[in-house]
Amino acid sequence: MLDNRLKKIAELVSGEGIACDVGTDHAYLAAELINSGKCSKVIASDVKEGPLEAARNTVERYGIQDKVELVLSDGLENVDLNGVTDVVIAGMGGETIAEIIGNSTAEKPDDLRFILQPMTKSELLRKKLYEYQYEITAEYAVEEKDKIYVIMVAERSSEWTKLTESEALYGFFDDNDETAKKYRRREAERLAKVSDSLKKAGDANGAGHYSALSQKMESGADIAEISEIYCFLDSVYPFGAQEKWDNSGLLVENYDMKCSKVLLSLDITNKAINEAFEKGAELIISHHPVIFEPRKRITRNDPVYRLIENGIGALCMHTNLDIAAGGTNGVILQKLTEKLDISGEPEPFEELGGDNSLGWIIELNEEISPKKLAELCKGIFGCEYVRTSKRVRRIKKLAFCSGSGGSMLGLAAEKGCDALITGDVKHDVWIDANNMDIAVLDCGHFHTENLVLWELRRVLEERFPRLDIEIAESSADPCEYV
Repeated sequence: MLDNRLKKIAELVSGEGIACDVGTDHAYLAAELINSGKCSKVIASDVKEGPLEAARNTVERYGIQDKVELVLSDGLENVDLNGVTDVVIAGMGGETIAEIIGNSTAEKPDDLRFILQPMTKSELLRKKLYEYQYEITAEYAVEEKDKIYVIMVAERSSEWTKLTESEALYGFFDDNDETAKKYRRREAERLAKVSDSLKKAGDANGAGHYSALSQKMESGADIAEISEIYCFLDSVYPFGAQEKWDNSGLLVENYDMKCSKVLLSLDITNKAINEAFEKGAELIISHHPVIFEPRKRITRNDPVYRLIENGIGALCMHTNLDIAAGGTNGVILQKLTEKLDISGEPEPFEELGGDNSLGWIIELNEEISPKKLAELCKGIFGCEYVRTSKRVRRIKKLAFCSGSGGSMLGLAAEKGCDALITGDVKHDVWIDANNMDIAVLDCGHFHTENLVLWELRRVLEERFPRLDIEIAESSADPCEYV
């Protein structure tokens, strides 16, 4: 009566109490659990009357009406979980299963086991389970004809842990399971195809990321020496080129100077440290230095204290990343040239010698209005709003500098620019901009720099494809706008 998928699910039911089959359809699983003697009672629920009627026919055919309770319920909402030890949710999308578990208001016993079989988005379900404070204690791959199904067992965890994107894709199979190996090979092939499609579409960041995910799916994640990561980054964004007042470099060491997971963040905040700890990252690479001004005292809530306490290293790349050819301003240049019709080659804004410059100047083939340029910047930087000066005339030549570049207004005027794109513009700069009739666009310090993290991930994954590198979810605008 049962296919391989349902047979494995039935095998995984503990039989220690009542089993609940959510989305029961024909109640075949419920009938098997009762007829085999594994369970003395099963709750079979569905959100629609049609499937419940089909389940009722199966129950009556086997004469087990007194042992199978049929419940009309949206997920677990109408299910009494008293005495229930196992909840089966099978044959639905991973997103739907996650919503049933996460949105349910039903009181869930701490010893409740979930047996889950998603038809799609297994990685999303894995990630959500850990966000709900469950852990996957076992996972299996079952083949039926040419399709491979994933079945996971999840139980309440005493610890808050989060999965990285790579871990959520990789799963928790027994490494000796041949069907699981086949599943991972297929997933690796799927991710490689996504990478090829993104490459053809011109998305180098996305293509590199999915290529690295494919390699990790095929061969697993790897460990790297932090010194090796430092030396590589030094070769791309030389630390020796940083401004004299800056403090870029390896500012906090971890326990053994190795890492299997790296978190990328614009700033090393306490939220970023929490995320690194929950994801098991041994190293945070940030743009802004976690140690900048000399400290006379380090308190318990100081990020430096918490990094050391949790054994997490900190590698910070500030002005060396800003001024390098492919660094922060290089990313902005690429984004602007994708959206605007540029005339000739870009010229350095503030020349620093060698191949380094702070920002760039570009000239447009066609003039653009300040308002249209501001709207374009909102899309590029992902900012909620852009503050602009009161210039009305159209723009032909513009300069830009990431971060806090308002002080460079005079240089922009000296070089004949109609506009300056930057962040953190002070009041006096707005006055000067209006007097000079130059369009200043303040897109925010955070937004003009945070976009470099995707390029940094691409560069690192190209060199360390099997290192688990994650852009921090906590790397977010520190301000709210009312």
